[in-house]
Amino acid sequence: MSYHIAVDLGAESGRVMVGGLQNDRLTLREVYRFANGPIDYEDSLRWDVDLIWNEILHGITLACSRFPEIDSIGVNTWGVDHVLLDSKQQPLGLPYHYRDARTDRIEEEVFEMIPKDELYRLTGIQTMPLNTLFQLIAFRKQHPNMFEKIQTILYMPDFINYMLTGELYNEYTIASTSQLMDMRTGRYSDHLFDILNIPRHIFPPLIAPGKEIGHIKPDIAKRCGCNIIPVFAVASHDTASAVAATPADPTTNRAYLSSGTWSLMGIEISDAIINEGTNTLQLTNEGGYNQTIRLLKNLAGLWLVQECRRDWNAHGYSYDYSDLTTMASNAKPFQAFIDPEDRAFFSPGAMDQRIRDYLARTAQNNDHDHGQIVRIILEGLAFRYSYVIDKLEHISGKKINVLHIVGGGSQNELLNQMTADATGIKVISGPVEATVCGNVLVQAFGEASESSSRQIRSVVANSFPFKTYHPSDREQWQRIKPKFQEICGY
Repeated sequence: MSYHIAVDLGAESGRVMVGGLQNDRLTLREVYRFANGPIDYEDSLRWDVDLIWNEILHGITLACSRFPEIDSIGVNTWGVDHVLLDSKQQPLGLPYHYRDARTDRIEEEVFEMIPKDELYRLTGIQTMPLNTLFQLIAFRKQHPNMFEKIQTILYMPDFINYMLTGELYNEYTIASTSQLMDMRTGRYSDHLFDILNIPRHIFPPLIAPGKEIGHIKPDIAKRCGCNIIPVFAVASHDTASAVAATPADPTTNRAYLSSGTWSLMGIEISDAIINEGTNTLQLTNEGGYNQTIRLLKNLAGLWLVQECRRDWNAHGYSYDYSDLTTMASNAKPFQAFIDPEDRAFFSPGAMDQRIRDYLARTAQNNDHDHGQIVRIILEGLAFRYSYVIDKLEHISGKKINVLHIVGGGSQNELLNQMTADATGIKVISGPVEATVCGNVLVQAFGEASESSSRQIRSVVANSFPFKTYHPSDREQWQRIKPKFQEICGY
């Protein structure tokens, strides 16, 4: 059996897990979990990377003490966020969180330098103010002197890899979330750098998932009590790892949904599709394992539920997620409608009140208990998924007949069934730990090929249970859909 450490950083928590691979079966064990999230610092939202780094090292120490021989390490995180390094390769302050308000009005300034349609034509990436491009322009505006000191930019997993190995790379899948690459070529767009006056030299070489980055430094090995372990570039954007591990029947036209704080819904294709249709729909072309493109839509996910829970628990309740799902199951269907994508829901804090304000603004009843609020959120997500499935079918010219839901949100059976009903297609949920599966198996199988991609999916299919949901209330969802569209502006 080979053992591989997966460092999996999410917006709510971080984990260090160990995957054991033997005879085409994968077992996972969580070694250490720690809380993660933004901190308030100098009137902004930041990431405490020192804390994150120390928590990761603690997890690696525990993993190495419990398993006889670790074969490799890989790191995945969320996209777009990054650490800026100076000439001594030290961080230029705490990195910003993607929900920080400094990018709220930066889009207009960027579009004066390059029109929005031209930006999409050059990159093929959905325009969102949280993208690395907009964050960099906002940083230059807010801290011009510090901007001049930038020597290197590392996305979050690249920074962890650098701390482990001392090697400077940008991994391809995480870099593809930046809106700084031409996804037709899979390379940074020098033309875009010229237009925006962003120095090209601060971006280190790209490395493909499956390549070995280096080995952990001797001082890190000593601190963690382990050998000099190889560190691999995995598909380090968490969704890229999850999609790489999504088991799929190659004879079906399938879509995927990585369900968690964000919902990322799309299809796998061989080449980027960048045209008027994908621009109108703001579909994004992001990099995947084995030189694939993930044509997808970034959607608000269970973030709204997470924020409501945080708000309610701060006011004396003690809900866990299963409580909220049960309460939503018992609530009445279709009592009100929200668009989860509305910008009012993007920032943290007071989510319950934001939803009630939205309902009042759209002339709907906003006097609902907590269970009803959660049901309204879940129904809004399911309707939104249905809309995106329709658009993906139109763009690809293929009827989608299976939707694979992976990630933590795949445990929400109510939302899974709503999704089957709203889309009218079969839904298969699992594995919950798709991101970690992809992380571990890319380490194990190494450089990407059609064979390694098939092997990864075969191992996942052999190793984990799945659940299937069939549409059971399609007619009612179809009947209600026009009302949702009218209220939410679709």
